Amino acid sequence: MPILEFLDPESVVPSLRARAKKQVLQDLAAHAARRLPALGERPIFDTLLQRERLGSTGIGDGVAIPHGKLPGLDRLFGLFARFDRPVDFEALDGQPVDIAFLLLAPEGAGADHLKALAQVARVLREPGMLAHIRAARDAGALYALLTRSTAPQAA
Repeated sequence: MPILEFLDPESVVPSLRARAKKQVLQDLAAHAARRLPALGERPIFDTLLQRERLGSTGIGDGVAIPHGKLPGLDRLFGLFARFDRPVDFEALDGQPVDIAFLLLAPEGAGADHLKALAQVARVLREPGMLAHIRAARDAGALYALLTRSTAPQAA
């Protein structure tokens, strides 16, 4: 499942200014709600917060993949954000996070949600990808990097 299927150019935030994990989640929810106005910011934030309570979505190397399923959502939705300053995200490796890929899925998404999560993780783990992301100048460059991936696609 290519990232192109759930990320569009308007869903790339090149400089998120949050200073704490909860604020990151609030800001991601606010950005997502602008792209998904029928859902509203609060339900998105509550879903992200509930998932974080199960364990951090900080996967290491400065990357987090906050995600959740929402009633009323009719398709997979992705939002990418690069932070202007790393934030403690209680990541698995203990390192602060400066890159987040938010993934929202319909309540009944099942395997598609897992395939999308796996694809995002594969893309972000490609050799050199994080260095390119951190060096990219703007949202367009970030979108191009994320969507031109050479990672094998999940079936």
